[in-house]
Amino acid sequence: MTTPENVNCGKLYGVGVGPGDPELLTLKAQRILQQVPIVCVPQAETSTDSYALNIVREFLDRETQEIMRIPFPTDDEDAAGDVWRHAAEMVAERLNAGQDAAFITEGDPMLYSTFSYVLESIRANHPNIPVEIVPGVSSVMAAAASAVAPLVTHGQRLAILPAVYGIDDLREAIANYDTIVLMKVNRTLLQALANLEKLGLAGKGIYVRRASTDRERVVQDLQQLTEEDLDYFSLLIIRK
Repeated sequence: MTTPENVNCGKLYGVGVGPGDPELLTLKAQRILQQVPIVCVPQAETSTDSYALNIVREFLDRETQEIMRIPFPTDDEDAAGDVWRHAAEMVAERLNAGQDAAFITEGDPMLYSTFSYVLESIRANHPNIPVEIVPGVSSVMAAAASAVAPLVTHGQRLAILPAVYGIDDLREAIANYDTIVLMKVNRTLLQALANLEKLGLAGKGIYVRRASTDRERVVQDLQQLTEEDLDYFSLLIIRK
């Protein structure tokens, strides 16, 4: 995806860095990350580190490249919106000065990504700034690969639900789709699992934690899953 280019502006790259394994970074993403002067890094304000940055750290030159960290709140949607708008203006200032910048995000920039908030502000308030999206391997695809579980085949339908869902959402998705992926599972998952048998799906769920990393875990028997196993970077695949 691109916007009309302005030769006086730097280009904003939205770069997907994949699910966690640096070897899953695309060649194009690696090339761009090694050539841009500014790398924008989203980071939860409750964390001292960045998951996305850890994936690509080995490809960056800390002496010649600027790492622009963007802390954001995880429990206040309104405050987070203000943070992303402010971040967009910070990045736009550098872009308008003629510098290229890459905004990195785990997975893919176009699927449940923090980059989408910055992109929205940039396109609304600075339409002259050229934008290019570099796709990445999403956690959904990586988890399916780790579980050796095809998500859908010809004629089947797939639903991906975000972190906030309940039994009603799950029941509706099950009624209309062949495979359901629940993102960023949490305590709500354990409550939903109790209803799988009632919904006729007992034994048809696969839990994957931190796909492609050294902390990966694939659980085929969900009865063995405990709250301690739950992780922000995890998902559940339910296949009818």
